[in-house]
Amino acid sequence: MSRAIPDRRRWLGQALAAGLGSALAGPTALAQALSGSAADAVLAASFGRIPDASQLRRVFAAGPPASVLIAVLAPHKLLGWPQQLSDQARAHLGPALQNLPHLGRLSGRGSTMPLEALLQLQPDLVLDSGTADASHTSALQRLATQTGLPCVLVQGSLEQHARQLRQVGALLGEPSRGETLAAYAEAVAALTREVTQSLAPGQRPRVYLGRSSNGMETGLAGSINLELLEYAGGINVAAQAGRGGLTRVSMEQILAWNPEVIVTQEPLFAQRVRQDPLWRGVSAVRAGRVHCAPNWPFGWLDGPPSVNRLLGLRWMLSKLHPQAKALQGLPPLAQEVGRFYQLFYGAELTPAQLQQLMALAA
Repeated sequence: MSRAIPDRRRWLGQALAAGLGSALAGPTALAQALSGSAADAVLAASFGRIPDASQLRRVFAAGPPASVLIAVLAPHKLLGWPQQLSDQARAHLGPALQNLPHLGRLSGRGSTMPLEALLQLQPDLVLDSGTADASHTSALQRLATQTGLPCVLVQGSLEQHARQLRQVGALLGEPSRGETLAAYAEAVAALTREVTQSLAPGQRPRVYLGRSSNGMETGLAGSINLELLEYAGGINVAAQAGRGGLTRVSMEQILAWNPEVIVTQEPLFAQRVRQDPLWRGVSAVRAGRVHCAPNWPFGWLDGPPSVNRLLGLRWMLSKLHPQAKALQGLPPLAQEVGRFYQLFYGAELTPAQLQQLMALAA
């Protein structure tokens, strides 16, 4: 297969910051998606000529965060999953998503997708989602140069999810769907603000978020993997170790931090914490505040850091601030879980599936 490499590739990151989004010529899908001010745009960088939304039928997700974003907005346009999904994870997805193949990834922890295989898929667009730093942006530019495929990078922070859903929905030709999901994201954000702004000094609990099967991986200050914890009004105890991404820690460090709450998505780690005598010196364990969030089909807290976290945010608020006035009188979490899975994933959970998720979430 051959494909002409576009003569001109535009990097919109600086242009958007300077308010030059109007420089796009013609009614492209990208231009249509850039509604509102440039400061509100989450479409951070673009290379190549983006097809009109009516012609976008085959979209390749460069990494797991982008795959979830495309899956919830336009499941019929997602070519496949960049990450391996277990049978259990697939069982919690709607019919349009359950049988999509595993293709491999272009971004994140090591590329597993050969460019030749990518070209054979003939995608109309490559979409990536994450932090739009120089490294991320240059990698996407290099991909566009090597393949001639149009590529878009979307900012992926938690507070941007409503704008992300709205603008990427327009980009993919699903503006109505994007608006519906954005409204849900805005409601969750409003609830979060109501809870966190009502907290008095000293009411933000000190929290350790344990990743990996032994829980000895966590995130430093500013890590996107810990974004939900801080957004929900918790204090990341590992922030004392500095800023950055993921890091390995020791039991001695955790004992010194002495978190008031421990959260994880690893059931084996949660079980170990509750049973291992080494952990009994931690305040969270003595107080019974060790909480495990479900991770099917995607993590409620992370894995990947995409719109799947919107449900985890509601869960995290209830674990960190159980007495918050704004949380009183809300529908039961089980009801919200069923609604979210149907709305975002197109999955009608069976009573057994819902019961299993709630057993973990409890």
